[in-house]
Amino acid sequence: MSAFILVDTKINNPEVYEEYKALAKPIAEKYGGVYRTRGGDMDVIESNLWSPTRIVLIEFPDMETAQRFVNSDEYAPIKAIRHANAECTLAILDGI
Repeated sequence: MSAFILVDTKINNPEVYEEYKALAKPIAEKYGGVYRTRGGDMDVIESNLWSPTRIVLIEFPDMETAQRFVNSDEYAPIKAIRHANAECTLAILDGI
């Protein structure tokens, strides 16, 4: 069953964040990740619990693979770039 990483990001340093994006994508793809949306336009219909800023949705083959990507040694220094230059909420979701 597929799984999704959902990230909502408020970018504080757009210039450096571009470096993060360029480095993160090939690592996600190495783990079978397919970007389904990456910060495109959105139409927020309801926002009682959450007001999204910039959404990224990456599909992975399964929950375990998504978790391995997020916790991998090769992604760790790239994740640090994201943490230093953006505020994020990240969740891993089971697909159907």
